[in-house]
Amino acid sequence: MRKKLLHYILQHGMEHLLIDTHSHLYLDKFNHDIHEVVARAKANHLQKIYLPNIDSGTLEAMHALKNAYPDFFEIMVGLHPTDVKENYEAELTTMTEEAARGTYCAIGEIGIDLYWDKTFLKEQEIAFETQVQLAIDTNLPFVIHARDSFSEIFNCLRKFDSTQLKGVFHSFTGTYDEARTALTLGDFKLGINGIVTFKNSGLAQTVAQLGLNHLVLETDAPFLAPVPHRGKRNESAYLLHIAQHIAHTLQVDLNEVAAVTSKNANYVFGKK
Repeated sequence: MRKKLLHYILQHGMEHLLIDTHSHLYLDKFNHDIHEVVARAKANHLQKIYLPNIDSGTLEAMHALKNAYPDFFEIMVGLHPTDVKENYEAELTTMTEEAARGTYCAIGEIGIDLYWDKTFLKEQEIAFETQVQLAIDTNLPFVIHARDSFSEIFNCLRKFDSTQLKGVFHSFTGTYDEARTALTLGDFKLGINGIVTFKNSGLAQTVAQLGLNHLVLETDAPFLAPVPHRGKRNESAYLLHIAQHIAHTLQVDLNEVAAVTSKNANYVFGKK
């Protein structure tokens, strides 16, 4: 697959560049080789990477990476649902104060995760709705983490005016019907990552039904590396494999995937 992909690019070139809308390259797993990781991303036709926050403890590292490559990275602020614990109110205060600085492109990643732990479901719902309102108040898009929680996420979003909601359903793995529901609740795109390359995920079939107009690309690095790197540390350079898999699924040119998904990403995050 890798050789075929490289051959394709050598033969046809990449007229349009890719955007990774969701990557955690500021985490410790990249401390020893972050400059090489960035170089590989650029060599693999990426023009920009969006960094979602996790909690107050990741803000410093995320800002440091943004400062090192100011034209390549954009940063978000938000409290990740798996980090909603007893101290969530203090964390939300920090996120609100940070958002007021005006240096962030989005609120994220936020949402509800019921895969690992349901102990703090109520608090996760409060944190999610609080941060959706923060996005509205700051006129920013937001990035949704929804794992085993589509019904809870949908119920929360229905409390808001859909015309005020804009963002991305990150790491979308739902059915076609769930995708259609998500798209009716606001001005949303669906983030497609390496899961689409997993043989038994069923995500490729959903993508085939949806088409490109509703999609943005992401890696979620260092997690969810696509085939042929599945099980290894993920990085933004591997976005090319995801784009190629989608091109094959939809029977369109790789450049079309790059052009449409990058246009969608720019639309969501307000970039021209």
